Amino acid sequence: MCGRFSLTEDISILQQYFNFKIAEDIFPRYNIAPSQKILTIISDGQNRRAGTMKWGLVPFWGKDEKIGYKMINARAEGIDEKPSFKHAFKRRRCLIVSDGFYEWKKDEKGKQPYRFIMKDNRPFAFAGLWETWKKGEQPLHSCTIITTTPNEVTEKVHDRMPVILHRDSYDLWLNPKNDCTEHLKSLLVPYPAEAMDLYPVSTLVNSPKNDLAEVISPLNSL
Repeated sequence: MCGRFSLTEDISILQQYFNFKIAEDIFPRYNIAPSQKILTIISDGQNRRAGTMKWGLVPFWGKDEKIGYKMINARAEGIDEKPSFKHAFKRRRCLIVSDGFYEWKKDEKGKQPYRFIMKDNRPFAFAGLWETWKKGEQPLHSCTIITTTPNEVTEKVHDRMPVILHRDSYDLWLNPKNDCTEHLKSLLVPYPAEAMDLYPVSTLVNSPKNDLAEVISPLNSL
């Protein structure tokens, strides 16, 4: 699964790298948790637009927005068939921007958190789905992160990992006119392990209240 991540890069750098327009202020985040607003990118097939959505997908048919707490992740396996995700998979796909994510590994002392990053330290994008729920007082835009089987780096800690898309597949993924299910599903695979790295971090990350720069520091440097 993916239940915590970071995005600390300056917005101007992110705009250059992901080529989007945005009308909101975005600040560095070190410990992003479910139900919080997260940076997402959508497209009309030509232009990319970024904004924030609530993390935890609320299907358009949902009776209560609380269902989103159970939908922070969507398994890639069978995603085009599951009622909660199949409609969004068809037309409402997004990029969820990150520069690192966390997982916990059980050891003799408890659970040790690790941060996963790219070796070149560049930001990257999770494959996501989004929906608009209109049964509340205001329309709610929400999203979920798709997960897949682990690669050789992430399997050291967890049996799932978020789908990280290759940069040259962004347009294909974002284009709402692309409804080739099999082609889209072919993108939902583990990211190459040789491009990734991991390191242990402090248990400060255990609490979402600790949205501090210290959270992303390697444990042996604290």
